[in-house]
Amino acid sequence: MNNTKAVEAFNNGGVIAYPTEAVFGVGCDPDNEDALLKLLALKQRPQEKGLILLASDFEQLLPYIDQNKIPKEKLVTILSRWPDGITQLVPKSNKLSPLLSGKFDTIAVRITSQPDVVALCQQTNKPIVSTSANLSGLEPATTWQTLDPNLVVDIDFIVKGVTLGHQNPSQIINALTGEVIRS
Repeated sequence: MNNTKAVEAFNNGGVIAYPTEAVFGVGCDPDNEDALLKLLALKQRPQEKGLILLASDFEQLLPYIDQNKIPKEKLVTILSRWPDGITQLVPKSNKLSPLLSGKFDTIAVRITSQPDVVALCQQTNKPIVSTSANLSGLEPATTWQTLDPNLVVDIDFIVKGVTLGHQNPSQIINALTGEVIRS
């Protein structure tokens, strides 16, 4: 994807809809408070739930995590679970916006191989916030054509790509303990 319009929307604080591994996601620049508030309002999602960061590589996640709280041997395990399918809760940076982490002392992160997301992350040199493209409590869209019209009116750009075809949204695990939060 060489989509300057998606990058422009991201850089200008817009909300973008895009394919992930299993469903369509909506997201924005994780460092833009106004964009985060817009995203949460759009989804009608409570701030305390927190959000996920999707990245094309681990380096992009480093500003958002506290790597000093991750034992070296655990880091090998964490990295071995990627790309795709597994979202991991890792210790958050103390500089992180509470809009990203919610009420938690962790941040949910995932490295993906979905080409549109990889391209966007590489072009912006940042992860993108990720939450399913649906109003809270409703079924997420699996294609750009099935995005909820109530969401579409407030989305700044739609990446018209396809998911990786996974059957279920990502598993969520605590990276340090291995506890499964969502299977």
